[in-house]
Amino acid sequence: MSLFDAVFLSYDEPMANSLHARLQRTLGGMVKRLHGVYGMRRAYRLCAEVVDREQFFLADGDFALDNGFDAFGAEPLEEGVSMRVWQAINPVNGLAYGYGGLKLIRRSALREMGEAVDVLAALPGRIEFAPQTAGVTRFNQSPFHAWKAGFRECAMLARGSEYGMVDDDARQRVEAWTTSHEGEFAAYAAAGAREGVAFAREAAREATQFDQLNDPAWLRERFTTAHGDQTVSG
Repeated sequence: MSLFDAVFLSYDEPMANSLHARLQRTLGGMVKRLHGVYGMRRAYRLCAEVVDREQFFLADGDFALDNGFDAFGAEPLEEGVSMRVWQAINPVNGLAYGYGGLKLIRRSALREMGEAVDVLAALPGRIEFAPQTAGVTRFNQSPFHAWKAGFRECAMLARGSEYGMVDDDARQRVEAWTTSHEGEFAAYAAAGAREGVAFAREAAREATQFDQLNDPAWLRERFTTAHGDQTVSG
């Protein structure tokens, strides 16, 4: 096991059990799990209460850690840095960036987190983006989960990245999402991306609407209204 604790944060992902087991095998020790907590901001804050160390790895419930990732070689966060994010490969469009990636994060930063639509963008201090890839974000586990990923990410990118991403990079990523054609349920991810962009345009008139991006029930209802009640398993 590395010098850091690790937490696997899941909600309703169909592959969460197997991905949690994979994370434990790869890191070589116990990975704590927080599951089914309603409210993304609340869930992330609760992660700070289940660890014993100030800095810990945090993996989302759809993240598949690469077997070759060197957790033992990960350097601690420097003073003033609240989080480091390693890249994840996107299975439906081939992008590799921080979306869905592995995080090394400070417990104290989560406790002091402010308000933002992209929840972890509200951490105090600096955020580092590592150039290395740590694994794959397996969000495309069902039609709904693929759609939700495209919808949320492209709504936030179209609104304006809260991490300071330049507009050209954001546009290129939106284009890749909206033309997703690789992997399982890619068509749902592309549809979600297009609908997320449209939602961002609508919500621009009332910024509080963006808070709905973190409401699982609202997202499920929006999906079923547009696409029917697809089963979670596909």
